[in-house]
Amino acid sequence: MNPADYLILAVAVCAATALQGSIGFGAGLVAAPVIALVAPELLPALVVMLACLVTLLVTVRERAHLDLKGAGWALAGRIPGSVLGAWLAVAMSTAALSWLVAGCVLVGVGSAFLGWRPAPNRTNLMAAGGLSGVMGTATAIGGAPMAIVWQGQPPARLRGTMSAFFLIGSVVSVSLLAVAGAVTSGTVSAFFWLAPVVLVGFVLSRWLNRFLDARRLRLVALIASAGGAVLLIIRLVSAG
Repeated sequence: MNPADYLILAVAVCAATALQGSIGFGAGLVAAPVIALVAPELLPALVVMLACLVTLLVTVRERAHLDLKGAGWALAGRIPGSVLGAWLAVAMSTAALSWLVAGCVLVGVGSAFLGWRPAPNRTNLMAAGGLSGVMGTATAIGGAPMAIVWQGQPPARLRGTMSAFFLIGSVVSVSLLAVAGAVTSGTVSAFFWLAPVVLVGFVLSRWLNRFLDARRLRLVALIASAGGAVLLIIRLVSAG
């Protein structure tokens, strides 16, 4: 990649990190479509690796507000979902998998806007965690299922719990992608170049948090989920 490509990626990653630090997810929604246009060979591994760093930072910052029990049930679904996602990333065409992900996200977000609020109980958390694992590992966009099931939580609790969930889930996903051969030397190099940008975005997220109460947080989270799905569809149509 040339310097202009790195600059484009830096801006996208900074915005993605600021969003993730504010609502608890969103790095993949913002960064993945841009990376797909500039350096598609880095997907999905680069986004998942960067997510490990930003989720670690947010988890430490919001550690007093974690719902460890809820995160635990979600992770019980995330791990087998990640295994399935790694297999799908190899066995299924990227276009077909992307269409499936975009459709699932839009249906879920549309239902949430119409008033669907699945209770964050054991069954729903495990189901959302499993779907998040499939989507996050295969396409680097796995936040929407958790945003739907955890909508309405206090902002700090949502950010902290989702970050703890995605931290462990992202580590699992990176490990599985490495085994599948999807983590290359180019991916590792890009990660180290972009890591300082993650720190800048994390600092910006502290400023954004001042303006997000529970109602605004839910709205931003659902809009971000829908926006990621729409961007994914636009990318698919353009590629076709």
